[in-house]
Amino acid sequence: MCPDAAIAARWFLPLLLVALLLAACGSDAPAPAPVATSQAAPVQMTALPVPPAPPADGRMQCVPYARAYTGIYIRGDAWTWWQSAGGQYSRGNVPEPYSLLVLAQTERLRAGHLSVVVAVTNAREIRVSHANWLNDGRILENIPVIDVSDRNDWSRVKFWNPSTGAYGRVYEAYGFVYRNPGAPNA
Repeated sequence: MCPDAAIAARWFLPLLLVALLLAACGSDAPAPAPVATSQAAPVQMTALPVPPAPPADGRMQCVPYARAYTGIYIRGDAWTWWQSAGGQYSRGNVPEPYSLLVLAQTERLRAGHLSVVVAVTNAREIRVSHANWLNDGRILENIPVIDVSDRNDWSRVKFWNPSTGAYGRVYEAYGFVYRNPGAPNA
């Protein structure tokens, strides 16, 4: 074997092996389906991305949780997200999976609140996941929320409280911020 052929043979096998390994990385196999972990009543769910793992203590604030879960990147207190979304993200009063329900600033909710819509049950009920709702930093998943507004426009809502087993007080809401960029719908 000539010296050039010996050098080529020595490099050919490793290059072939690397090419085969890289080809295996581009598999078109579907990703495994997410496993539901919520203990709430079963609801037809739309597949949502799995949010990043919570901190070691399992506690977060609603803003970083909502940002990480949806990919909607707005800064500031939760109540400011409605106005800040204008011109960046579409807004409206119809819930859709992946959208954010933005609650107004009140004496009780000094920073407002954000909840991620994970399912639309019917015209007057949705399911949300959110963090720090009970002011303890916990993440609550698949929580029912009902629209109690007179005009059916999601401007007044009630959240299910798993601690009491009942719907709580009425909260004022601005509406929903959607993941798709664009001009405001509101």
